[in-house]
Amino acid sequence: MSSRDRYDAIVIGTGQGGKPLAQAFARAGRPVAIIEREHVGGSCVNVGCTPTKTMVASARVAYLARRAAEFGVRTGPVSVDQTVVRKRKRDIVESFSGGNRRGLESTDGLDLVMGEASFTGPNELEVRGETRRLTADTIFINTGLRPEVPDIPGLDTVDYLDSTSVMELGEVPEHLIVLGGGYIGLEFGQMFRRFGAEVTVVQRGPRLMPREDEDVSEEIGAILREEGLEILVETRPVRASGADGGVELELEGPGGARTLGGSHLLVATGRRPNTDGLNLEAAGVEVDGRGFIPVDERLETNVPGIYAMGDVNGGPAFTHISYDDYRLLAANLLDGGDLTTEGRLVPYTLYTDPQLGRVGLTEREARDRGLDFQVAKMPMTHVARALESDESRGFMKAIVDSASGRILGCAVLGMEGGELMSMIQIAMMGDLPYTALRDAIFAHPALAESLNNLFSKL
Repeated sequence: MSSRDRYDAIVIGTGQGGKPLAQAFARAGRPVAIIEREHVGGSCVNVGCTPTKTMVASARVAYLARRAAEFGVRTGPVSVDQTVVRKRKRDIVESFSGGNRRGLESTDGLDLVMGEASFTGPNELEVRGETRRLTADTIFINTGLRPEVPDIPGLDTVDYLDSTSVMELGEVPEHLIVLGGGYIGLEFGQMFRRFGAEVTVVQRGPRLMPREDEDVSEEIGAILREEGLEILVETRPVRASGADGGVELELEGPGGARTLGGSHLLVATGRRPNTDGLNLEAAGVEVDGRGFIPVDERLETNVPGIYAMGDVNGGPAFTHISYDDYRLLAANLLDGGDLTTEGRLVPYTLYTDPQLGRVGLTEREARDRGLDFQVAKMPMTHVARALESDESRGFMKAIVDSASGRILGCAVLGMEGGELMSMIQIAMMGDLPYTALRDAIFAHPALAESLNNLFSKL
């Protein structure tokens, strides 16, 4: 083994946490290797946030073009060239991923190693592809998630799509069946409906997005049905089969048995961790029943010196959480800090249209904890800018501690819901009472002005 195979640290995976962490070690004069199996940049850049939001933007243009007459604008018939949508997506992904790779390759003291990593011991990795063995006292696992395939009889005989392959379609499906009423399924369902497909969403549970409050789930369902999506809840697929170049699903639901036919099937029923190829047993790293790697509040596994960051540790599966994991690890291991994951806010946005921005406690969580709280709620029809833009679907809701007036959480389902949620999050970070937003002077008629009226409800 050459001396070059010995590093101060090794990062497995070039995702949104792994890449900056490796660069931070290198810039601190700590030689580091970062291992990537397939795409530099991780799932967000290559198969997640970047490509999906690029396609969501194309779908919104198609949606607005069809509504042009409502704004007094005359257009002709609207059609979607899926090959152009796909090329635009590919170009942006290639730009982002290429930039990530160039950034790694140009960092002194950092080696980018392409191949698949597996542990041969607690401080050693074998990289298949370059056939190398690398050692380090500190190793970071940043391998992310991949789509999970449900156990449905006959599914293995069907040419189904997942959240990656569905973005590679060169034509708009005639009828897209979406298995799963969670965040991924709903974003793609609305997207392809706006591209022109007939869309049916099949959800096992009694409502969409079961982690959200019931009023949020119901309102999103109403919005999607208004756009022409068929949504089947409490419906279980019992068998899949091919039919005339498409797919058929045998379903069981409230109305009994039903056979549903479609041209394409998207499976969006969850994601699983990329840990099964790491040979974690050789390092003594424990995993839970689903393959996630448990960590403590400083992201360390049960093996000292081995850390798991990002989606693979079973925490919130968001890019910005992975990036915050990097900041925590860099501060603690390079700067002598003592940061933990305890109490950090977890904001996120569902990029349906309108968006759902969420941070902090839901109303249900506040009630389950036995907190004394108030709810401020207002429909988007009370927001001037939303009415002027003819984008008044949805509502805003904030949870406020009754005694202190501090904001505990919010859900903003409406025009630019993610941006409005972020404004409330900043108030929460600053420990401001709701009255600070109620009484603030915001520019008219910005969406931010709606916070005056929302918090005046208390």
